[in-house]
Amino acid sequence: MLDAVLAPDWESRYYSFDSRWAPGEMMASMRNGSGDEWFILFTGEGAIMKGFDHESIMSPRSSDLYDRLPDQFTSFLGEPAFSLEDATFCIWRRNGDSGWETGVKDFPPGEDPDGSAWMLDILGAGPVRYQQFAREYYEVELPLGAIERVYNLEPITEGLVRSLKGSITITDIESDIVEIGYPRL
Repeated sequence: MLDAVLAPDWESRYYSFDSRWAPGEMMASMRNGSGDEWFILFTGEGAIMKGFDHESIMSPRSSDLYDRLPDQFTSFLGEPAFSLEDATFCIWRRNGDSGWETGVKDFPPGEDPDGSAWMLDILGAGPVRYQQFAREYYEVELPLGAIERVYNLEPITEGLVRSLKGSITITDIESDIVEIGYPRL
């Protein structure tokens, strides 16, 4: 939701989310404009993510990333929007699994050889990390309290939108609010 406010034009967004990707599925994505990207598909069976770090020592690599993919996620392989041929990591977790799985068993030496650590770091971080990201990527200083309200899924209001970006209104992002599935008063 924060990226939708900061970049109302979908093509300009770094992070996106579609709560109605397909029946029973949701999709999150990251595209940084430099060729790096990830996609996460959430299904009733669990979650699967694929990413591509163009500077990774594993780039380009997609041949064995999907070798151990469970049957529950085979539909993921047929989705052209996910650019499966450009991949340096594929990670999944089925409901009931005790941890995340990958298609690659042996990684090359080095820190973060597939790029997944730096590309996914914001997913486990909080509002302060997003504030830092927005400062660096969008070159804006966002009020931490407003970011916290979004992280806490407080309903979006005109005041919240204006506190994040005064040049747009809630009407400007109405379709995004619906697509994201974000709560609204």
